[in-house]
Amino acid sequence: MSLSFYIDEHVPGAVTTGLRRRGVDTLTVQEDGLGGADDPVLIERATQLGRVLVTQDAHLLREAAALQRSGAQFSGVIYTHQGAMSIGQFIEELELLGTAGEKGDVNGLVLYLPL
Repeated sequence: MSLSFYIDEHVPGAVTTGLRRRGVDTLTVQEDGLGGADDPVLIERATQLGRVLVTQDAHLLREAAALQRSGAQFSGVIYTHQGAMSIGQFIEELELLGTAGEKGDVNGLVLYLPL
């Protein structure tokens, strides 16, 4: 089973649209009714849903790193710094991870894009 993504509100909507056009399973925090929620809530919710959290929020990245250091279980976070890559490249790299990866592959990990 491929990876499913939980898209943070800091990620441009064009990324979600592009992923969906390519058949990648995505859900945004806004669609889930959690727009504006605190970072720990988003990480917990992504884990409950079995989805990898995708973000460009450095604060959320710090929260995930703290969980990683503590050995806490979470479904994984994919991070890229805003402006580090084009929207098209962001979509392509997430599509690659989403289609090549399997559920559980990134549990407890923080992945940085670009690859």
